[in-house]
Amino acid sequence: MDKLKSVLSGEEARREDRNVLQTVSEASSLSWSTRIKGFIACFVVGAACTVLGVCVLFLPKIGLTLFIVFYTFGNICALCSTMFLMGPVKQLKRMCDKTRALATTIMLTCLVLTLCAAFWVLSFTWYSLSYIPCVREAILRLVALCLK
Repeated sequence: MDKLKSVLSGEEARREDRNVLQTVSEASSLSWSTRIKGFIACFVVGAACTVLGVCVLFLPKIGLTLFIVFYTFGNICALCSTMFLMGPVKQLKRMCDKTRALATTIMLTCLVLTLCAAFWVLSFTWYSLSYIPCVREAILRLVALCLK
C-alpha cells in the first residue's frame, strides 16, 4: 500500500538516484513470515522429493532414473529454500565466497552430472528398444492411450 501511495503522490519519481538493484529489492521484498513460510514449503518439497527418490531407487529397470531425477530436484528445492531466508542475491554471493567456491562448484557439477546420467540412461534405454521389433511403437501407443 505504501508503494502505491508513493507512486501516486509523485514521490517515486523523485527517487531517481537509486540503482536498479535497490529498486528490484524494494519491489520484491517479502515479510519475514512470508519468507519463513516459503522456506518451509520449499524445504519440505525438497525433502519429500529426496526421500521419494531414495524410495524408488530399488524399483526394477526405471528405479535408478527416477532416483536421479527426484533426488536432484529435491536438492535444488532445498537449496532454493535458503534463498527465501536471505534473498537470492545474498545467497549467490555467499555461495561464491572464497571459502565456499570449491564446495559450490562441486555441488552444482554433481547436480548437473546426475541429471545428465538420468537422461543418458533414458536415451540408452530408448536406443536399446529400437533393436526389438515394434516395441517402441507399442510404448508410444501405450503412452498415447494413457494421456487420453
